[in-house]
Amino acid sequence: MPVNIQGFERPISKVFCSDFEFFIPHYQRPYAWTAEEAYSLYDDLLQFMREQKDDEGNAAYFLGSIVLIKGAAPAAKVVDGQQRLTTLTILLAVLRSTMSDSKVKGNFTNYLYEEGNVIEKTKNRYRLHVRQRDNDFFEKFIQSETGIKQLLEADYKDFTDSQRRMLENVKRFNQELLLLEEKERLRFASFLLQQCHLVIVTTPDENSAFRIFSVLNTRGQDLLNADILKAEVIGKLPPYEQEEYSRRWESAEELLGRRTFDELISHIRTIHRKFKQQKALLDEIRDAVKPAENPIAFVDNELTPLANAFSVIRNKSYSSSNGAENINQLFGWLNQIEHSDWIPPALVFLSLHQNDSAILSKFFADLERLAVYLMVMRIINNQRVERYGRITKAIENGDDLFQENSPLQLSTDEQNKLRLNLDSNIYEMLSEVRQYILLRLDSYLADSVAVYQHKRVTVEHVLPQKPKANSEWLKWYPDENVRLSWTHKLANLVLLTRVKNSQAQTYHFAEKKQKYFNGKDATPFVLTSQVLATADWTPAVLEKRQQRLIKNLDEIWRLNVSV
Repeated sequence: MPVNIQGFERPISKVFCSDFEFFIPHYQRPYAWTAEEAYSLYDDLLQFMREQKDDEGNAAYFLGSIVLIKGAAPAAKVVDGQQRLTTLTILLAVLRSTMSDSKVKGNFTNYLYEEGNVIEKTKNRYRLHVRQRDNDFFEKFIQSETGIKQLLEADYKDFTDSQRRMLENVKRFNQELLLLEEKERLRFASFLLQQCHLVIVTTPDENSAFRIFSVLNTRGQDLLNADILKAEVIGKLPPYEQEEYSRRWESAEELLGRRTFDELISHIRTIHRKFKQQKALLDEIRDAVKPAENPIAFVDNELTPLANAFSVIRNKSYSSSNGAENINQLFGWLNQIEHSDWIPPALVFLSLHQNDSAILSKFFADLERLAVYLMVMRIINNQRVERYGRITKAIENGDDLFQENSPLQLSTDEQNKLRLNLDSNIYEMLSEVRQYILLRLDSYLADSVAVYQHKRVTVEHVLPQKPKANSEWLKWYPDENVRLSWTHKLANLVLLTRVKNSQAQTYHFAEKKQKYFNGKDATPFVLTSQVLATADWTPAVLEKRQQRLIKNLDEIWRLNVSV
């Protein structure tokens, strides 16, 4: 039987009217428009209005489309369009609050709610009902006639994120509208209500509404994969479960932030698939994870625990009576790895063993070692994902991850390859790779207590790449081949928190130590301090330093040591 899908265009005055009573379902994401996004809409509308000539006063401004589940009654469930409907309601409410004439204020009120009738004992019927978590706030501070004034004076320390965004947009609209004369504000209001149009798409069928929602918004700028997935998953629950599981979903999203939460959805796909993404992310989620088949199990058993684990890893916030500091340091180093493919097995392992700090320390030390190997050796994406996928599978199977043949462990051949690369021209590696190696080494030399929070860290040469003719450098390195063989190696590199200085290349060793490697701009990294304590910088000095530093890296990553 064909589904009755209708589409029609209406001005805003015929959207916020008795024909519609909009409800935002529990499964919708929170209100997310920032003050910049709200201002951009306002500014576009204002400029469009001002650019019209007198004989073009009826030119229409198209605001896009909204998707509703709606039958013959006014009640309409908003599947897509809550951000625009909410923002437009806020704009109308602020416009009302800036008017001096009480009759004009009453005209605006008609677009926000139908007034109740004391005789008939009816209450105000609001045009828009936002998500239940924010609805009382919205009615009190936005839709009621004195609400905007109260909101601007309110103590907002306990507001939710969405309520804070509403407040920010109220403030921005209020600030901008008060720059206009009241006559122009009235003209703007008339333009908004009469000449700004929405296309309304309605269907009585929930499944078809979700399909329309996906088609219209998959390419949308602000819509994330998690938003579409939420609509599909929570929408499959019976109504009495939707509010609770929408709250759980949103708690996980607020814990991580929207973008990181969307990243989590991708990692959940990888946990199930265990190989590189080949189709659209949502298609693979639907095929492999099937969250809409059992929404409660997905939210309770996967989304929530994995979000908690992701938060702990990202924020280095593991807590335990023993070993927490070491685990959080490992999280800090893993977060600096240039690829993120290590995250899926990390999430699974942490969620399963969160109460065993000893095994977590062992696992994440080995995971960081593997991640460094894959990064330094420039192992391609497909092979990385496959290796980490085998680790995830081993975790799920309960395999012993610390046996020599485990995918978590480096083979003797892999250890030798990594060590050989570390003993080569480190500086010629990608900047993020060489910096990671040097920071990791410096932390180890500082007994793992160093915390690096500098905005800028650079890797610098001691022996210059192009020493000046007749300098002491060439006296120490008369053989060019010997000089070139040491220039980019680990022993000749130091860390600074200052920008590169080409003039420093001409300094003699003592001068370079004093002017470039010393002082407040050269934060005392251990690697740099060691150079300051050295009298000269000959090949013999570099040979000893290289052997010592490589030995330190052997100890950090257990190279050429049996598991």
